[in-house]
This record gives sequence, C-alpha cells and structure tokens, in this order.
Amino acid sequence: MIKTSLVALLALALSVCAAGAATFSMKRGINLDIWDTWPDEARWGDAEAILPFPEWRKRLGTADLDALKADGFDVVRIPVDPSVLLSEKTGALRERLFESVLESARLVNAAGLKAVVDLHLFPAGGNRKIGMAQVMDDPSLFDGYVDLVRQMGLTLAGEDPALVAFEVMNEPVVDCEPGQTKAWPGRLKRLYAAARASATRLTLVLSGGCWASAEGLAAIDPKDIPDDNVIWTFHSYAPFLLTHQGATWAGDFIPYVTGLPYPPHAVPRAELDTALEKVREKIRSEAPLLRRSGLLSYLDEQVATLDTKAKLDALLDTPFRLVSDWASKKGIAPENIYLGEFGMIRQEYGNPFVMPGSWRAAYVGDMIARAEAHGFAWSIWGYGGAFGIVDEFEGRKAEPGVLEAIRKLR
Repeated sequence: MIKTSLVALLALALSVCAAGAATFSMKRGINLDIWDTWPDEARWGDAEAILPFPEWRKRLGTADLDALKADGFDVVRIPVDPSVLLSEKTGALRERLFESVLESARLVNAAGLKAVVDLHLFPAGGNRKIGMAQVMDDPSLFDGYVDLVRQMGLTLAGEDPALVAFEVMNEPVVDCEPGQTKAWPGRLKRLYAAARASATRLTLVLSGGCWASAEGLAAIDPKDIPDDNVIWTFHSYAPFLLTHQGATWAGDFIPYVTGLPYPPHAVPRAELDTALEKVREKIRSEAPLLRRSGLLSYLDEQVATLDTKAKLDALLDTPFRLVSDWASKKGIAPENIYLGEFGMIRQEYGNPFVMPGSWRAAYVGDMIARAEAHGFAWSIWGYGGAFGIVDEFEGRKAEPGVLEAIRKLR
C-alpha cells in the first residue's frame, strides 16, 4: 500500500507539472567556459584550487556578465563538470561545490540574465578518472550520476523558475551506432525522474542521444516524459569540416584541415582549390603513410557536399528541419526547442592558424538566422578558449566580428 501511495503521489506531482507550458523561456544565449586551467584531479580536494566552482568564476565578474547583457544576450548556459562532484577527492568539499554552483546562477541572474545550469560531462583523460564513457559504461557510476542529478536539483529547487533551468546531461554519447538497441530513452527517463523529484518547479532541459544531435532528439518519444515543463535541446556544428578546422581532439582527419573559407562559395573557385591543396599537402607530409590515401579521399568527399551555396544550405538546414518536423508531429511548441550549442573554432590550442573573424561571423549569422526562423532559442559556444567569441586565451580578447553580428540583432 505504501508503494502504491508513493507511485500515486509521484503521478500527481507529474500531472501538476504537466498542466502548463515551460515556465522558463529564453531567446539568445552564450555558453560560459567549463575549464581554463584544467587542474589535476589530485588537487580537487584543495579548496583554493577548485573553488569557486565552476572555474570561470575565478576570472569573470559582474562587469563581464553585465557586458553580455548589454551585447543582447538574455540567457547564459553554465557548464558544470559532474566529474568533480563524483570524484572521491572532493568529498569534504561537496556541499561547498554545490553552493558555489548556486551562487554562480545567482550572479548570472543578478546581471539580468537567465541561467541554464548544465551538467557537462566530457571524456576522461590524463589523471581524470571519470568522464562520459565511464558514466555510460559502468552501471554503478550511472547510478551515482543519477543521484548527482537529484542533488543538483535540490540545490537549485528554491530558485525562481522563470530565471533558472536545469539541464540534466550534456551530449550523451550513446545510441550512435545504427541498428543497436536504444539505451538513451530509458536512461533519460531515470535522469528526468531524479531531477523532477527534487526540482519540482524548475524547467528541465532534455536532449536526445548521440551527442544531443538532431537525429538523437528525433528518436525520442516525448510521451515518455509526462511533463510540459520541459525544453528540448539539440546541438549542431554542421558542417564539421569547416567548424572544427585544426581541432586535434576531433579525430585523425580534421587536425590537418585549416584555411578553408566560410562560406566556400563566397571566394573564387581557384582560391578554394588553393586552400584545399594546402590541406592535401599537409596530409601527404604529416599523416601516417597508410592513412594518407583514405584521408585525401575523405577530404574530397566532404568538400563535394558543401562547395556550392545550394549544397551548403542543405547541410545547414537539415538538423533544423528534422527537429522542426519532430516537434510539429509531437505537438511541441517552437519556443520549447533550444539550439544549446553551435559555433566555429577560432584557434586550436597551440595551432598558429586563426580563423578570420569574418568567416566565423558569417557562420554564426547563418545558424542564428535558421534558429530564429524556426522560433528556436539558441546559445553559442562559447565565451572564451578555442571557440571564444569574447575572449581567446589567457584573458586576451577575441576579434569582435561575432559579437558585432550578435549586437546587430538587438
């Protein structure tokens, strides 16, 4: 009887949540940085090394947040690394870490900006033991992550639901292989239940699988989440060949690619061919011998998909059309759809090539135009670092082209 009563109470709570649309709304946003210095996990138990948390708090203050508001943004996505909160090194600091996340959201709100608190796993590496793969592959770690979602929900539960939303997992890396049994829908339901049980009033931001792709979102049946107080998110960095040029962490092909203009059809074909030949020469001289032929063929295949305006438009349009069609069929309003990440790399760490600001501004403008034409909110990646539109590295300012394009939207 007790179990039956608890189930009935949960169903009642969910029906209350489902009575209206999302209480959180947004339009134009930016992602803050997740790490600047990447401290070794051995130092995570040191309050001076890890607090305030997230790490951007060490260098961004009220004036920086005020500037984002003046630039025309209305929302800030706050990436929070869950591996810090799952690490045994931070046990004694856990309460302070949660409180620091709450303080961060309140700082954003004080600047007149809304906040999406985003639990943002990424790959483990070096001396970092826990990352996306570990959480997805180890049932006990996933259980711990579910509990972390519940704790973060409790931390945020008292905030104004018009000002703070909660994203339960960034870019789940699961269900990317065709034909495999889909694991994400069941896991998403667990994460949703944990978040909703603790943060009963907050809007929850949920995605599909496979890196929060449009395809992953289209595979979700929103009827499995009996709640209207939800915003559905997807990410798009298409076309990857152009947006991630030189990124050493993005596979064994893209590190050789730099200097390709955006949009490719905006320059004379001879200029594009010259840029492509430089990429080919880099592959021939630097790639492993047995990989060169395959990489060269792959380059030609990728360029053939985007070397005219019609082809590029089709690539850019596809994820928006897929999500829009899904939302229409499932009865989800456009204002409850969120392009949570998009952007173009400025400069890979240690790579001398810097993407011209005009190319980045053109790409960002094309993506924003599509999101807003569909009625979707958006948040660009990101504030600083390799994709920075405000800062580049070590606090130096990035070229103003992207910010100027966004300011013109006001």
